[in-house]
Amino acid sequence: MTDKADLILHNAIVLTMDEHFNQYEPGAVAVAAENILAAGPEAEILAAYPGVEKKDCGGKVLMPGLVNAHTHVPMTLLRGLADDLRLDVWLLGYMMPVEREYVSPDFVKLGTLIGCAEYIRTGITTYNDMYYYEEDIARATVQAGLRAVLGQTVLKFPAPDAGSFEESLAAARQFIMGWREHSLIVPAIAPHAPFTCTPEILKACAALAAEFDVPLHIHLSETAVEVENMRAENDMPVIPYVKKQNIFDAKVIAAHCVHIDKGEIHTLLHHKAGVAHNPSSNMKLASGAAPVQQMLETGLNVGIGTDGPASNNDLDMFEEIRLASFLAKLRSGDPTSLPARTAVLMATRMGAQALHMGHITGSLEAGKRADLILVDINTLHNSPRFRRDPNGVYAQLAFAGKSTDVTDVMVNGKWLMRDRNLETIDERALLEEADQYAQKVDKFLIAREKSMLSKLIAIGGATEEKSFEVQVKMRVEDPEAITAALKQPEIEILYYRHYHEYDTYFVFEDESQGLIRHREDEFMNAEGKVEQVRARLTHIGQTHEREYDSKAMLSRSRYLAPATQSLRFLREYFMPDSELYIEKDRRRWLVNFRETEFYVNLDEVQKPDLGYFLEVKSRTWSRTDAEQKAELALELARLLGADPQEIQVRDYADIVRDPDERRGARG
Repeated sequence: MTDKADLILHNAIVLTMDEHFNQYEPGAVAVAAENILAAGPEAEILAAYPGVEKKDCGGKVLMPGLVNAHTHVPMTLLRGLADDLRLDVWLLGYMMPVEREYVSPDFVKLGTLIGCAEYIRTGITTYNDMYYYEEDIARATVQAGLRAVLGQTVLKFPAPDAGSFEESLAAARQFIMGWREHSLIVPAIAPHAPFTCTPEILKACAALAAEFDVPLHIHLSETAVEVENMRAENDMPVIPYVKKQNIFDAKVIAAHCVHIDKGEIHTLLHHKAGVAHNPSSNMKLASGAAPVQQMLETGLNVGIGTDGPASNNDLDMFEEIRLASFLAKLRSGDPTSLPARTAVLMATRMGAQALHMGHITGSLEAGKRADLILVDINTLHNSPRFRRDPNGVYAQLAFAGKSTDVTDVMVNGKWLMRDRNLETIDERALLEEADQYAQKVDKFLIAREKSMLSKLIAIGGATEEKSFEVQVKMRVEDPEAITAALKQPEIEILYYRHYHEYDTYFVFEDESQGLIRHREDEFMNAEGKVEQVRARLTHIGQTHEREYDSKAMLSRSRYLAPATQSLRFLREYFMPDSELYIEKDRRRWLVNFRETEFYVNLDEVQKPDLGYFLEVKSRTWSRTDAEQKAELALELARLLGADPQEIQVRDYADIVRDPDERRGARG
């Protein structure tokens, strides 16, 4: 051979993980600069490259570095923040609010360096990330010396690094253009998931990825709820839906794919998508067990990922290899499913192929980068060693090996760890800084957990009504008399609406927390059919600020938020002490009375059966204005024929909670 080697690693059990699964014992690998020159029998390699620096591997396993196919590396700083929750509660109720508050370039740099230290110690040489400020993650990754596919996140919501998805797309374009020629970094774009992106966002991301021929990293079919919602809203499963949005014009890396069928697997295969299987995260969040065996039998490239350290909670690929095999056996009921050799393959060569970089890394072959690790299998927990079956060494790695068995790590021909000593990262300083972040986040969450209003604001979209509200409410016996009275010349009707409303009130023993109301409005058309549905949340503070001589009630301002989450999510997030349910039919008029606008609501409270109520409301901005409107509201109510003796100074929730009022209801 004419190529000159810089280093020979010898006296090793060499697992090449090439297409033939060649093993050499004793074996050796020749390295020149960042590349592998050759892998083979020790005697052959030593003879071919005389007079070269040598490293005696002491009989350890010499194998390709592990490939972490899906993660969110800066979330090392959120590890253990919120556990034992459903995915939507965990993500929308805790992760995203904290990220909006704290994620910054300094945050992601620190979190990335901590994650990279853990990657190196556990034998990971390549990882695939999706997060914010990927430019800063890239710099930290290069500082650590690791290889990575880094995807700039795009969402339909404002993100920590962008106020809109247009800003995220622009940042992704700039990131891709600046890093696409780097020796360690493969830039990518990462539309978070179909349920957090619009069709326009998905199409724009696919077009950008195709333009620069870079990967597109996305969560797909992670939970059954996601799939059910997709079918309900778009009448198709997730994979056909994203295909419709041109996602497969790009080189897709699909994370999770837990709930996909045979047809969807074939769609992924046809479009050469890679899949990232995340066994620990899927088990911890109870997302399910992906049909990995079926994917592999179909011919898909399936890698293994740790997912983020806030949902796992570690970055231990040895644990993931073991669980990937065990979970497949459990799912199929077949102990031969996903054998050890296949599990190790998924974490090396096939994982690299799933990331569309199998030509660079993932196996010990001439021409590929020198990304390799040494693993000590001569340990108490991995003894004895049986040699009759060549696949036995894979079982040792997959079923008995531990991340702490990794002693040395090389990436791109450079040592990142030697004899368990990190070469590029100072762990102690990083951990001290991480503890400072933890104290800040704890303080933020402790304050938030004490306030239901803060929790409402934290999940996003909450707005404050910038006024108080004057309200007169009273029982009525003849609703049609009210509608007839609205035709009087003193009353100008500006518009009319008809709703059916379903209200769920979350009640707390600490009354100072107020109430959280989930309302689903059905807009009824002239034929009495549902025309549109809207759901929203309202935080109701103290039910009334004061009462006037007229018995009008002055309500505090309220916070409103779109109710994009399920009631099940809201129950688990707000954790009310009890609930109230009220269903009513509401006819609403906006009227002009004495040059003042009022809402007139004629409500039939059907569940519980309380009968009919008239509400006259108007917003107000000052004490004088409120006093004047209180008198006018009562005057309007009288004009409509209501009996002032029936005035209520409480919200429906308070009326329902009063047993005397309930006994006075009709029927």
